[in-house]
Amino acid sequence: MQKMAELLGLRDECGEGTSGAPALAGSCLADNRLNLDVYPDGCRRFLQLFKEQQGEVVQVEFLRLSSNDCLLDTTLGSLPHLKHLKSLVLKGGHARDEFGSCQHGSLTSLPPDFGNLSCLTHLDLSFNRLSTLPSCILHLPSLSVLLVSHNSLVTLPEDFGRLSKLTFFSAMKNQLKDLPQSIGELSMLQDLDLSENALELLPEEVGNLHNCTELDLSGNRLLSIPDSLANLKSLRRLHLHSNLLVTVPASLASLPNLSRLDLQNNCLRAIPAEIQTLPFVHIRGNPLGETEPSPQADKSSTRRLKRLFLASGEGSFTVTSEGCRVVLACGIHFYFPPGAASDPLRIHFRSLPPDPQWVKLRHHDVLLSRVLELQPHGVQFQQEVQIWMPYISPQTPHQHEVVVRTFSGQSWSDLKTRVKRKRKSKKCVAHCCVLHFSWFLVVSRLVQNECKVPAEGTLLFSSVDPNIKVIFPPGVTKEPRSVKLQVLPVSAEEIQEITANAGCRASPLLYLSQDSTVDFLKPVRIQLPLPPGVTGLNLDQSRLHILHGDLEGQTWNDITSEVMLEFTHLYAVFEVTHFSWYWLWYTTKTYIGGIAKKVYERLRLYQVNFIALQRKKDPEQVLLQCVPKHKVDPVLKKLQDRYRGPEPSDMVEMFEGEQFFAAFERGISIDMDRPDCVDGRLSFIFYSHLKNMKEIYVTSPVDRKGQAVKGQVSFYRGAVPDSIPEDASRRRKGPDSLWLATLPIKLPQLKPRWDENPGPLYGFSFPPLNLGNAETGYLTQANLLSIAGRVGADWQSIGLNLGLTYQQIERIGYNNREDLNKQILDMLFSWAQQNSKDPGCVSKLITAMKESGRQDIAEELP
Repeated sequence: MQKMAELLGLRDECGEGTSGAPALAGSCLADNRLNLDVYPDGCRRFLQLFKEQQGEVVQVEFLRLSSNDCLLDTTLGSLPHLKHLKSLVLKGGHARDEFGSCQHGSLTSLPPDFGNLSCLTHLDLSFNRLSTLPSCILHLPSLSVLLVSHNSLVTLPEDFGRLSKLTFFSAMKNQLKDLPQSIGELSMLQDLDLSENALELLPEEVGNLHNCTELDLSGNRLLSIPDSLANLKSLRRLHLHSNLLVTVPASLASLPNLSRLDLQNNCLRAIPAEIQTLPFVHIRGNPLGETEPSPQADKSSTRRLKRLFLASGEGSFTVTSEGCRVVLACGIHFYFPPGAASDPLRIHFRSLPPDPQWVKLRHHDVLLSRVLELQPHGVQFQQEVQIWMPYISPQTPHQHEVVVRTFSGQSWSDLKTRVKRKRKSKKCVAHCCVLHFSWFLVVSRLVQNECKVPAEGTLLFSSVDPNIKVIFPPGVTKEPRSVKLQVLPVSAEEIQEITANAGCRASPLLYLSQDSTVDFLKPVRIQLPLPPGVTGLNLDQSRLHILHGDLEGQTWNDITSEVMLEFTHLYAVFEVTHFSWYWLWYTTKTYIGGIAKKVYERLRLYQVNFIALQRKKDPEQVLLQCVPKHKVDPVLKKLQDRYRGPEPSDMVEMFEGEQFFAAFERGISIDMDRPDCVDGRLSFIFYSHLKNMKEIYVTSPVDRKGQAVKGQVSFYRGAVPDSIPEDASRRRKGPDSLWLATLPIKLPQLKPRWDENPGPLYGFSFPPLNLGNAETGYLTQANLLSIAGRVGADWQSIGLNLGLTYQQIERIGYNNREDLNKQILDMLFSWAQQNSKDPGCVSKLITAMKESGRQDIAEELP
């Protein structure tokens, strides 16, 4: 275990400040390990070491490199020289795309002499671009663990069974359509994961895997499974959910060690009684008891669609020509009518945080949901698919309406949307129909009225304020064109507060747009209500101004002298030939354009406060949030039982979709490797109806034992958003103008240095550990942190084998649902705390690793 602890010093010892190859080699090569996948230039570092310290490098037994590295191809040629290599990780996923998703690595093949690595037992090529399994892998005589998940494999080699020592094989999330018969020759295989592929049939030879304890075939296209699976007497867990199974062999009930059988979300209308009575079988999401409709029967009235309920963590499902209803764990619903998909189609989905770089909100839009991505993009359905998306109810329902907005790959457009509130949960959902999949989100926009203007002319009025009308006379256009109208009411109180002038009044803001770039052939007549308190009886025409604004609201021009104004007792009427913003003002001011510009800017701003709270039981856990002013008190009341901290910051103003940063200062720091960390600061995007909240662990890099650390967190503006008013943009320039607020953070006790007692990893910090006994060896915090870095997607299986309950695993997965590293750490340290006084816990951990197919980790434990 001391070796693992030394390994944790790698990042500090091999950091950017290291100079000189000998020093680099001396520290990095401690204990024959090289973990270089944490560096963006890890391959360059490896090549430097290999060139200048080759004698030591060739002794390396454990090597990790990122396949997102641009020098990977050059590095591959050197790897066959590492004759002592036991474990090699060449994973992708270390870089992220514009949507925040892991990018696959560039690895497509391996050099032929790679098969000469006779000592290699563990090989991880996940998150790459392999379309075929490199043939040299079949020549690795000692290989026992092989991971090729998240690639593009369509098939496996016919002689795949040559890997006779293989105990663990994962090919999840590929495109495998069949398996070679030789797979039955893998007599030592204990864990086989083929989930999320396109398998339609299994060879009978799968029944020869007599040592297999876990078999995951979920998320495929299997219609049936062979009876030979009943020969797998060592099998403990069999995952068959989310397939197309119509039958399962009753002989599965005779498997003596089976403790979990997952048959959820299939097409099973009947399940053998022997299986149905098993206490560990899961059958939800099957059309049990339903009968096939007769040819003469009306299919629409006799067939109930299959319902799929997906658990948290699942990311795909299969749709067949029979159709189905799908419910995601996040509350999103789908309805695929019969015939929507002609062939079985695998649907992948994910929830993405909105990024203002590509989620472009229009003026006065409010974002109400995260982004839902559905793949495959662009596939045309034969019938419309219905989608229900939950959203946060907006505060201004009268002047705004909720719509689902979709991204075509180039631009966003709004879908015809219906909204409703669920009776039981009181949650709001937006419903739309689509013929193809892409990206979707829910927004609140200004209520939009539209019509088609024919050559004969027509009338368009606002549903927000029916007194606002647009009259199109005959001959106004040659070809029909679409026209849209939106209205933004502005109260007299708002005008008075912003202008500090009781004499200023204004009508509702009117926005007109059309789908043609050509002006109308005849003037269009617009009717606006007079500002509040003004009537035809007391009207002073010299105080009335018609303002025309550009599309971005940057300029407001007084066009009163350019139009013919008519008045009635309640309305002002004027004519225009092109469309944009129009605003009717009543004031004694001569120049009104600047005042209107200021008011328009303020109407788009939100008044917010920042809060920084520390968890009472663990002050190193800090909650940061940007809260609209009117929500501050309810938010603090909800958090006061678990958190304490200073009063909220002073009020500041922000635009919807504006970026800001949080920087910890004066002796407090965070994990700089977080994906949301930019130049040492946490990045946020303000959306008025989303939480704008992050909970992180902090520490101090300076050793001041026994003394409290009085630090602070400061908030700064980010990049200037697109299309904000010119004055606001000017105020957001310069170093002093970027600062927003500062709040105190106090650590009651400083944590030791990382190299003395490892602290936070991926945003977590944990109390010191010393598990085990002198005979079996000890496990420290450093040991568990090192183990956590290698667990990967197996964490749930390992957790169950360690004795954690399914409920605990589900809760850990949900609480850290957006971060795999946090799930792993939470699982390991939850187990460690429960077993802190058990002298046999080290042996339990070794056994759990072996039972989970992670012999590579088990071999390194004491």
